Amino acid sequence: MDAPLPRLAALGNQLVEIHIELREHLRSLRGALPAHCVAFCAAVHGHHTAEDTSVFPLLAREHPELAPVLAELERDHRQVAEILRRLAAGPSPDELAGLEALLESHFTYEERKLVAALNALGADLDLRGSADSPP
Repeated sequence: MDAPLPRLAALGNQLVEIHIELREHLRSLRGALPAHCVAFCAAVHGHHTAEDTSVFPLLAREHPELAPVLAELERDHRQVAEILRRLAAGPSPDELAGLEALLESHFTYEERKLVAALNALGADLDLRGSADSPP
């Protein structure tokens, strides 16, 4: 069997890099202006939408054993989306701390469960949500 092309084999690695960027962006929101929160919320929403609409369906087809993991991650996405809606209206330090804890747990779980499967995929996907969206 031929080895996958480097870009194709790096999808799981791309996920980890995006999560690192999102973690850094989230930490920078402490004491930030609401506009910074809106940009972060849009980046997380775009990332999760890309996962829900293209990455997770592909993983479900290629790795049906991941179905329970993908369902749990999609539930997390809905919970994160609700928190992001509240943050967009006006971030509070407590909500930011809660979001940071939830996303850290979510990202760690997702990386542990999906990186190997993503790196094995022969697909060219953008995990950011769009080519021009910031992390």
